[in-house]
Amino acid sequence: MTGRRTQNGRSYLDPAVLSKINRLDLIARLVVEGFITGLHKSPFHGFSVEFSEYRPYMTGDSIKDIDWKVLGRTERFYVKRFQEETNVRAHLIVDGSGSMTFGSGDVSKLQYAKYLAAALAWMLIRQRDAAGLVTFDKAVRTFMPPRSAPGYLHVILSEIEKLTGRGETQVASTFHDLAERITRRSLIIVLSDLLDSQQEVMRALKHFRHRKHEVIVFHILDPLELDFNLRGNVEVRDMESHNAVSVETLYLRKSYKEKVEQFIHAYRKECREHRIDYNLLRTDTLYSDALTAYMVKRSRMGV
Repeated sequence: MTGRRTQNGRSYLDPAVLSKINRLDLIARLVVEGFITGLHKSPFHGFSVEFSEYRPYMTGDSIKDIDWKVLGRTERFYVKRFQEETNVRAHLIVDGSGSMTFGSGDVSKLQYAKYLAAALAWMLIRQRDAAGLVTFDKAVRTFMPPRSAPGYLHVILSEIEKLTGRGETQVASTFHDLAERITRRSLIIVLSDLLDSQQEVMRALKHFRHRKHEVIVFHILDPLELDFNLRGNVEVRDMESHNAVSVETLYLRKSYKEKVEQFIHAYRKECREHRIDYNLLRTDTLYSDALTAYMVKRSRMGV
């Protein structure tokens, strides 16, 4: 009986199953609960931050946290921020460019990123850490600063829900902009296919590290992008520019796979050298397995 329940529970985390669920809050809860069963340690434990006594009232904050004495003196709404609420300040940075809409199966790269971002936001805020959201394509489209109020989760999920994927991407320039914009030391969580100049993207990721941020990269790719399991003559279309070209897969497959392996190896190697937590994710992987692999990485980093 127990084994059957566990198997059924894991089936709910199947990307094909989650793609049929419309409520992002339910998806986030399913993913996190499937992951944390039997786990109690925070995946972000030990990340040092600054302490702040007050901050302005934000949409989603509970009115019971408003300091009414400060309101009386200043005629402005401020809420008390307690030390345990500021254990982590995390920025979830989600790539919303056209290339992320590609999917050879039931779930596109963008859907996968949205589900993971929702799960991470749910997990962070439930443990009284602060989560914020950034979405981008050629530039930043949404910038929500980190907050720890329970009601803020619904605001984040609503913004994630709106993300549809469009246009071209400029990963590197966007990351440089964010590195300058995010002034307080934070946890930077990137969810992207990183399909931009690899050299420039790495330079931008190192910019985050230069600003003393901790960086986690979830590199999200579709199985077809990794394995190129196509036969015959096919038309390949760029998801951003919409340019198309016909290719004979028999002659292209070997060189393509070599290029992809080099691409991934270079990211993995450089990220390791600069203490950036790199995680390659396939969109046919169970979300609980993806988060577990991430936890193993963090434990190896000693956090």
